[in-house]
Amino acid sequence: MKELSLKYGCNPNQKPSRIFMSDGELPIEVLNGRPGYINLLDAFNSWQLVKELKKATGLASAASFKHVSPAGAAVGLPLSDTLRKIYFVDDIKEELSPIACAYARARGADRMSSYGDFVALSDTCDAVTATLLKREVSDGVIAPDFTPKAMEILRAKRKGTYNVIKIDPDYVPEPIERKQVFGITFEQGRNNIELDSPTLFENIPTQNKEFTEEALRDLIISLITLKYTQSNSVCYVKDGQAIGIGAGQQSRIHCTRLAGNKADIWWLRQHPKVMNLPFVEGIRRADRDNTIDVYISDDYDDVLREGTWQQFFTTRPEPLSREEKKEWIARNTGVALGSDAFFPFGDNIERAHKSGVQYIAQAGGSVRDDHVIATCDKYGIAMAFTGVRLFHH
Repeated sequence: MKELSLKYGCNPNQKPSRIFMSDGELPIEVLNGRPGYINLLDAFNSWQLVKELKKATGLASAASFKHVSPAGAAVGLPLSDTLRKIYFVDDIKEELSPIACAYARARGADRMSSYGDFVALSDTCDAVTATLLKREVSDGVIAPDFTPKAMEILRAKRKGTYNVIKIDPDYVPEPIERKQVFGITFEQGRNNIELDSPTLFENIPTQNKEFTEEALRDLIISLITLKYTQSNSVCYVKDGQAIGIGAGQQSRIHCTRLAGNKADIWWLRQHPKVMNLPFVEGIRRADRDNTIDVYISDDYDDVLREGTWQQFFTTRPEPLSREEKKEWIARNTGVALGSDAFFPFGDNIERAHKSGVQYIAQAGGSVRDDHVIATCDKYGIAMAFTGVRLFHH
């Protein structure tokens, strides 16, 4: 198949629409559904991300994409009982495979942003992963293969319209990529930089120069994630998964704040008060996720006021106070942080420190590098200057 006609482009008025190959065949097979223009942008960007994560770490990898940026990305490390509960997979009785663990982590990091996502899997989608996919609001999945049982499960999703795409894992694109803007063709070499080289982390200007093996893994995950995130972008990673991604912001400090807030919410969801919220039986997954998000926020009264809490809870929970939140967030440590370009000021480090960041990888090269380094030294943070910019547009 050399081309695939699409219903429309980014918006319904943008017709005609298609994807095609100038030479050769498309490297995909649509096994189910009818993916759209934005679905395929998410599919191809997310596939590149998980393929690189798998190559760099040797671990099964998954990503959850929305509007051509990842809401979550992760490798398939086993889930603790706490993570199983906050990712709402603790009711699955069978053992979760590595690819299922990767998907649960990628989807669970920022469930609000992942609503209606497109998923990429580095490995064959098995039945347990398909079971997790089936019960989430999602537009589709791309993977190198699907087991027969997984296909049976996924074909039953969304009344048979769920998008399932099989991609040739050996496909290698041309070294030059092109796109048109305003009728003008842009051309550049593909960003084929590999981000798992130890040399990336050799230039360490901070007093603390110690990176644990886990920290280096997490920094690599953050950089690969940023490579496929709309710039400006910043990514917080802990224990093999992105826990906060700030994408497409004009100011880097806004990226750092946005991603840090998401990382804080991920951590707050593990607070005992949140894990033990007395939800009414049969509450929809999306309503539960939204309720948790509001409960954690300063607008908690929106779900706790009289006449409202009864819609969500069997009994009215006690609010999570600012003091409790601050104390709990302070317990989060060992977080790794990547940036797709240099930090211009130390205010980014100040914000990152509040969310438990102890390891940083960034390009370096700011006229205020000295201020950034001094701020890291104030908190004992180890920071590497990679010399690599990862803008993505």
